[in-house]
Amino acid sequence: MSAPSETGFDIRSIPFSRRGSWLDISPVVALHDVRDDLHLVSHQTGMHAIFTLEPLQGGERVPVDVDAAPGRLRLAGAGGEIEIVFENDTTLRLRGRMLDLRLADAAAALTPFTGTYLFHDPIDGSAVFTSYETGRRYRITTLRGTATVAGAELLGSGERAVTIGGDEWEVAIEEFETARAPFTGTLSFDEAARAVALDFDDYVDRVAPWRSERTPGAVAAAYVLWSATVSARGFLTREAILMSKHWMDKVWSWDHCFNALALSPGLPREAIDQFSVVFDFQDAAGALPDSVTHSEVLYNFVKPPIHGWAFRKLRQSLAEPLSRDVVAELYGSLVRWTRFWLDSRRAPGHPLAHYQHGNDSGWDNSTTFDNDRLIESPDLAAFLVVQFDVLAELADELGLAGDADEWRAELRSMRGALLELWDADTFVARAVTTGRRSTTTSLLTTLPIVAAAHLPAEVSHLLAERISLHLTEFGPATQLVDTPEYEADGYWRGPIWAPSTALVEDGLRQAGETGLADLISARFRALCERSGFAENFDALTGEGLRDRAYTWTASCYLTLAREAEERRG
Repeated sequence: MSAPSETGFDIRSIPFSRRGSWLDISPVVALHDVRDDLHLVSHQTGMHAIFTLEPLQGGERVPVDVDAAPGRLRLAGAGGEIEIVFENDTTLRLRGRMLDLRLADAAAALTPFTGTYLFHDPIDGSAVFTSYETGRRYRITTLRGTATVAGAELLGSGERAVTIGGDEWEVAIEEFETARAPFTGTLSFDEAARAVALDFDDYVDRVAPWRSERTPGAVAAAYVLWSATVSARGFLTREAILMSKHWMDKVWSWDHCFNALALSPGLPREAIDQFSVVFDFQDAAGALPDSVTHSEVLYNFVKPPIHGWAFRKLRQSLAEPLSRDVVAELYGSLVRWTRFWLDSRRAPGHPLAHYQHGNDSGWDNSTTFDNDRLIESPDLAAFLVVQFDVLAELADELGLAGDADEWRAELRSMRGALLELWDADTFVARAVTTGRRSTTTSLLTTLPIVAAAHLPAEVSHLLAERISLHLTEFGPATQLVDTPEYEADGYWRGPIWAPSTALVEDGLRQAGETGLADLISARFRALCERSGFAENFDALTGEGLRDRAYTWTASCYLTLAREAEERRG
């Protein structure tokens, strides 16, 4: 196996970045917008392309081949090369030989409310772009070679660019707020490249020490996570893993659970931080936000309460026990989150909580919501059954006997209400106000398998049979592929997703359906090894769809691969 730092990846699928940085280099500059040129992109205050990177020779554009690896990015062509490395989370080092580089403004014309302003800093001679969109500055300091600036102090439309040239040249690019001391590098370019590669190597060794020739996707999966990790900045008060450093550059309030599970064996402190990151924004009613990112916290929807399930699974994989203080803090957070569903999402006289929209379930446009949007859904009831069980265990651990009794009573009540949604051989959802039944062709209605320990054995067995109907050669499709509603690229109306796969795989194991669980795990892992870590996958062709560098996909691969290796002994 190659050393992790030498493992390459496709820059069109995975951005070039590093742990902690809010910057990346990629041809992807917006939703489904993939350019021919590479761009420096910032994810502060949203996703914004700062400038294009244009290789030149003799003043003319030249085509280059791009070689991306965790330690450095290399552009080669016409007998020359340009190399790029992240020295730290706010600074890039670039050097070139026999190729010049033009850094051209990628924003709109400068107005009082948009665009980029470029000027010479009289203090250190650097060229500085200021971006209205990010609210940040981007300073280019020439270390070797020459820099030619076009459009300095220009207002309105016009060219704004810095061209770096010379037989050999080197510059530093820094992102900062208002002021920073002139750049003085303490490392050479090669030292910086080696340091960042070693940092990634250490991360892989911690996250995937079990990797082998049987798990060929482990290093790439670890890079997707490592490179999508951002430092505490803006609203985020702790390090967080974004869904992607493409356009899905947020933390949603269930994806963080899967990312925490991937980190927990080797990076336990980081795993707890990742699990806790959205609880920092829990509101007075106990609800978690829909999503959090640098400059935005959204509460218009929520996400499903899989957190009890995830916390139990996380603790099982930790090398050392959590302190009592940490357990107590997370117990309190889970209590408030659970109370939200019981107090704010149950209609009077109804034992079941409800979703108000498909977005609340995480399955935004699932066919389960085609008839009605406000539904009492069996997956939600099952998640709460598991969460009640976890809360009872935690209450026992903390010596809260009264709480434990209360949660077990809630569990019995919710279990009974869940089983009332069972109809012959499957679960159904129903409208809150009319009781109208949902369709049953979505994989969503099989998710009560996560509560297999609390279901009759016959129900679990029939759920397993229903899940097997969704299984293609690549994994469980989210919609039965032989139904009229199936769409190859229909988001939750057909494609294979990592979280749904992870939930049903784990539930099947709890139900004793290990053969089917093994098959689902093996097929999904092979899918990732074949098609990468896309947001979702065509269920019939295995093609990666939508955002191609999705962290929960990488995390589910890592968790399933680790567990498969552990079962081998």
